Amino acid sequence: MSERVVSDGPDGQVFEQVEGPFTDYRRVVEVRDDGAGPEVVDTTTYRLDIPWFGWLFRWPVRHALGQHRAGTGTPPAWAPPDRLTSRHVLVLGLLAAVSMPAAFVNTLFTQTVNFAADDFGIGERAQGVAGVVVRFGIVLALPFAVLADRIGRRRMIVLLAWLAPLLASLGSLAPNFWVLTASQTIARPLGLALDLLIAVAAAEEMPRNSRAYAVSVLAMASGLGAGIAVMSLPLADLGPAGWRFVYLVALVWLTAAVTASRKLTETPRFQHLVETHHVGDSRIDVRRFAIVAGVAFLANVFIAPASFFQNRYLDDVRGYSAAGISAFTLTTATPASIGFVLGGRLADTAGRRRVLAFSIPLATSGLVLSFVVGGVVMWIAAFVGGLLAGIAYPAFSVYRTEMFPTGRRGRAGGLVVAAALVGGSVGILVAGDLVDRGWSYGRTMGVLALAQVVTAAIVFVTYPETAHRTLEEINPEDAALDA
Repeated sequence: MSERVVSDGPDGQVFEQVEGPFTDYRRVVEVRDDGAGPEVVDTTTYRLDIPWFGWLFRWPVRHALGQHRAGTGTPPAWAPPDRLTSRHVLVLGLLAAVSMPAAFVNTLFTQTVNFAADDFGIGERAQGVAGVVVRFGIVLALPFAVLADRIGRRRMIVLLAWLAPLLASLGSLAPNFWVLTASQTIARPLGLALDLLIAVAAAEEMPRNSRAYAVSVLAMASGLGAGIAVMSLPLADLGPAGWRFVYLVALVWLTAAVTASRKLTETPRFQHLVETHHVGDSRIDVRRFAIVAGVAFLANVFIAPASFFQNRYLDDVRGYSAAGISAFTLTTATPASIGFVLGGRLADTAGRRRVLAFSIPLATSGLVLSFVVGGVVMWIAAFVGGLLAGIAYPAFSVYRTEMFPTGRRGRAGGLVVAAALVGGSVGILVAGDLVDRGWSYGRTMGVLALAQVVTAAIVFVTYPETAHRTLEEINPEDAALDA
């Protein structure tokens, strides 16, 4: 934050914000003498509008302002590389708020499928088929991505923030396993579409050196949303049908939809397309799309089954209860969110490709090991693998929005997500079949992990470095619209 003197008189100096995150800011430095000698009094009043998460930043911001006031402060470690404006802060807070229901809905079926299958008497192979069916529901998300490129990001984000949790909650009423699968085949893709458009809006709103930082913030919010799904799992221990209560928790997220409806505005970049009548004029670079989609496909050949079958592995092989699975996931995954912070800063400062080439192979090794060993080593391996995956995530995710022009960013992102889900479906089917044939989970995940090695190689060799570049520099099609 920078400030300037707006009043300098005998009663003291008054400073106001020149550029920074506060919607209101005023600092008064005055000399008071109450009879015990003169004393310099420095009083700062400010207002920081961060929806939902303002309480989290209250103390860090006060501490940072204290250092700034003393003239000894440097930008805190949690701050982005760029100086954000009040609009940046507001929009990022709103997007983080709706990231939570998106992640909750995307996590819900994966976390509960094991318990619902037990209730309905469904085997592992059928669970794998259900997981694939739900993933192929992505075709329902693509129209929302296309519409976001036609009528705006804001409208689609708000609509999906309402629809996704409402439809997810219908799983609580499912009379059989396949009706449950059908309900989540509709709800989960809407959560994915919401997550995609949140990433698009964040990329278009944030300054050039802070796009990966924004992804890391949104990833932490998503982790909280997914974590609440995990924390709700003990409800499944209430009885054979206890898993139904987890689906009802989805209705809590309608409060985030209310906030977004009231405060979220359209992104400046899309608004520029509307004002210049260039909506729909951009084209997708076929080679660039093929590379990004190919990487998304290969990465999820391992990531999806590792996530999908983790609960089954902990239940069948390690004998964990629903509460035990919840404790394992929260203990190993929640602290690993530190990786999001580290990864976002590293991706914005050191570059995306280096971060990915280093973290992907190591993260994969840790996650595979967690399917091989038990006890404390399993917990440590899952934690380290999750931490390194968290470091990789901001760089990996931000490429999906940076590599495409504004007029096609939603559509391209939707197709990339579809490729990722196809890759995940292939991985889940292969993993389910191999486990049913008698392969151990460790051996199965080790074979699928080879796709991650190929992923890291493709990224390092073919991806351009996008750190420190504007979206218009990365996509000359957008720059041409201003010519």
